[in-house]
Amino acid sequence: MSEPDALVVFTPSGKRGRFPRGTLLLQAARTLGVDVDSVCGGRALCGRCQVLVMEGEFPKHGLSSGAANLSAVSAAEESYSRRRPLAAGRRLSCSASIQGDLVVDVPAESQVHRQVVRKAADARPITLDPVVHLHYVEVREPDMHDPAGDLQRLLEALHKEWDFGPLRCDLAVLQGLQAALRKGEWKVTVAVHAGSQLIGVWPGFHDRVYGLAVDVGSTTIAAHLCNLESGELVAASGAMNPQIRFGEDLMSRVSYSMMHPGGAQQMTEAVRGALNALAAEVAREAQVSVSDILEMTVVGNPIMHHLLLGIDPVELGGAPFALATDSPLGLHAAELGLTLHPGARVYTLPCIAGHVGADAAGMILAERPDTRDELTLLVDVGTNAEIVLGNRQRLLACSSPTGPAFEGAQISCGQRAAPGAIERVRIDPTTLEAKFKVIGSDLWSDEPGFAAAVASTGVTGICGSGIIEVIAEMYLTGIISQDGVIDGELAARSDRIVPTGRTFAYTFYRGAVALQITQNDVRAIQLAKAALYAGVRLLMDHFGAIRVDRIRLAGAFGSHIDVKYAMVLGMIPDCELSQVSSAGNAAGAGARIALLDKASRTTIEELVRRVEKIETAIEPKFQAHFVEAMGIPHSTAAYSQLRREVQLPAAKAAAPRVRARRR
Repeated sequence: MSEPDALVVFTPSGKRGRFPRGTLLLQAARTLGVDVDSVCGGRALCGRCQVLVMEGEFPKHGLSSGAANLSAVSAAEESYSRRRPLAAGRRLSCSASIQGDLVVDVPAESQVHRQVVRKAADARPITLDPVVHLHYVEVREPDMHDPAGDLQRLLEALHKEWDFGPLRCDLAVLQGLQAALRKGEWKVTVAVHAGSQLIGVWPGFHDRVYGLAVDVGSTTIAAHLCNLESGELVAASGAMNPQIRFGEDLMSRVSYSMMHPGGAQQMTEAVRGALNALAAEVAREAQVSVSDILEMTVVGNPIMHHLLLGIDPVELGGAPFALATDSPLGLHAAELGLTLHPGARVYTLPCIAGHVGADAAGMILAERPDTRDELTLLVDVGTNAEIVLGNRQRLLACSSPTGPAFEGAQISCGQRAAPGAIERVRIDPTTLEAKFKVIGSDLWSDEPGFAAAVASTGVTGICGSGIIEVIAEMYLTGIISQDGVIDGELAARSDRIVPTGRTFAYTFYRGAVALQITQNDVRAIQLAKAALYAGVRLLMDHFGAIRVDRIRLAGAFGSHIDVKYAMVLGMIPDCELSQVSSAGNAAGAGARIALLDKASRTTIEELVRRVEKIETAIEPKFQAHFVEAMGIPHSTAAYSQLRREVQLPAAKAAAPRVRARRR
């Protein structure tokens, strides 16, 4: 009489079933639909199918489980363990067969759709299910009596092993297939894109496949290299966007294209060259080959998006700001001149509107305001701020022309963030003396050792976060009034206040070159922050909201500014300070999510179709909101929640009547 079938329970899924003794654990898992990874097709080569047998009595399941209820460690497992030692209690499910009742735990790293965590202030899980997967197969050798070609026999093996639907094949794969099969002695690893296309082939067993998530900003380009099999972020790097030499901001680059025949092509070549250099850099850092990169996801504002694709952005320079396409694109990397794996693909996230790009889509994907009841404001602060407001009911988006002042341009002593740049400022309310921190040192300027700490870099200027803080501190200490005028009468009290023609300036550093905030600097920041606030208020008007519940500041600039000073200055609407935080490089995080989870691409494509686009250039209320927002923090808004945290000076004067910046 044969023994009864064994009961096997898989955790954490809870799936269970009865199987004949001698059934391989991997086969049982697949029969039940348990999420167990395997690249090598059950040949004990990849080690991805590791499981852990639970020991003891399990009354809940009505069974006793233990290692004795599995077959002995096989020669294949011993061979694998010599190459990569297995942790205590771990078994390869492709080699271990069921001999009795079992409770089997499938560790997170053995799950195909496992979750990885994005390292950020509010770490969120990302489902790992990339669009590219590796599969190891053994192909039957050619036979004089069977005319089937090598590709046909490869497809036959793939269908038999992995149950694929129809598969197409890249020409580059076909060109290298015969050599790979013979070098691998009829054993090869193939890369399958979206379950339908063969895009790579390697002789023997190959388990290195990487993807690159890229945020192409107007100032900087950030690249993150991820292992597509584990989800691990293995290297990251950034570089200045070389297009800066054609213009500091977006509109100046559009102008360059209009004024110089072939200018758009020059900028396209520049950004593609930068991407190739970054890909080589992160591959070198991770000690992998750039040819191991098979997938790239890209976000960027509409002008960066178009220039990367080789599309002249001239139509984005004037109304109606028409995009060549707002759809997501799936392209061959070679079409963009990118030197990755010959079969590598590029996915660009969808754009939202003429001035709200794929970077805003990436921000939405990373932050998912549509999953919350609270009204969330997302702001990516740059030369053209991109703003999203919404919750699970509605999503609205716009852009606002803030200009480059927040990044140090148009400021007399401003500079980009670099070692030696002032990034933090505090002003004594009594003496009006300033102390500060510079990038590259943790010491305040009035602490011992500061001079030695900055000797190599010096104090060279002030970057965006420092500009926000110094002007907010000037307001809090009474150096400037609510309408942004530097109080010249304070010159009698402090030699930091100095006349400059018909206005005054505040000297916050005396070195080889004195660093001052002039009246024009204050005005430049007022114009920028008023444009940002006016864009936010337009979205609030359209949403029918009088306040927001939660604010997330994204982008490199948003990551480094102190949210309290951003609110003191009036860059953002009143909100509980505890609900205002940095989202880091949310656009880049969205690109990484799209890289690691193919289902997220469908998600963001659907979300973008839901977004209501508001065009600030044609909104009659923009001007009124702009003028009122010139005041610090605002000419009419009470900022009652901010006042609970910060003592704001009494208003001295009305806000000036200044015309808004328009596109």
